[in-house]
Amino acid sequence: MQGVAGMSDTAAIEKAISAARFHDMAAASGASLAAEPGRPLIVRVGKHLRGLFDRLIASSSQVANDAVLDVRDFPWTALLRDDWQAIRDEAIAVALREGAAPSLATISPDHRAIAEIGMWRSFFLWGYGFPIEENLARCPKTARLVAEVPGLVSAFFSILAPGTHIPDHRGVSKGLITCHLGLIVPRDGDVRMRVGDRVVRWAEGETLVFDDTYRHEVWNETGGNRVVLLIQFERPLRRPGKWFADLFLGIARRSAFVREARDNVLAWNAAMKQLDI
Repeated sequence: MQGVAGMSDTAAIEKAISAARFHDMAAASGASLAAEPGRPLIVRVGKHLRGLFDRLIASSSQVANDAVLDVRDFPWTALLRDDWQAIRDEAIAVALREGAAPSLATISPDHRAIAEIGMWRSFFLWGYGFPIEENLARCPKTARLVAEVPGLVSAFFSILAPGTHIPDHRGVSKGLITCHLGLIVPRDGDVRMRVGDRVVRWAEGETLVFDDTYRHEVWNETGGNRVVLLIQFERPLRRPGKWFADLFLGIARRSAFVREARDNVLAWNAAMKQLDI
């Protein structure tokens, strides 16, 4: 019987489980977190040129270039706030089940420098413009709402375990903006994010919109999971900045970097489905 993308179920299971085992062993041994070497050209070259591209994109932006943006500039965020409890309930039902949401470090090799195994988990609905149909079908309300996001690029439930610290890092392109919808925010300690020189905190049912090309880091100093719906969408742009942003996004979507992450999500789902039998 064939599994995802022409891969046999056995191969899919082996791929997902072997990847998880490898990274679990690395974490357990105290190995330093680091992105996998030999990354695709789009990743390596993009990191050298992104300063130039970001300046060109910023000069064409139709919204502010601040670290934290005004949600009123993005009217569609009200749809998320209005139905946040339904979104939260779907996240609890599908993403918080044991094994449902893999470690981001297992799915995306370039997150291994900042995401420890088991500490930052993700349940993907969309990734770089590609829908994860099986996951969307399990979250129909959330699927309908994220489909209303102009320029939607990625959407996933982001789960930070107690004691997580995501170190200082930055996003890949100023052509993308990030929105968080707070779903579960523990109150028995402090859970916060620094974006540039600002410190922000999540609230259940509220949206936070920010530019992740500013250096940022996250702490979950509580005893519970912090869960948000994380959405990345295209920055509203004039030309010529839009040309550069579209070029980068188009190359990224066709790159091995994105294909690998998407295949890993599908392989993980196939593995979990077999374990449920």
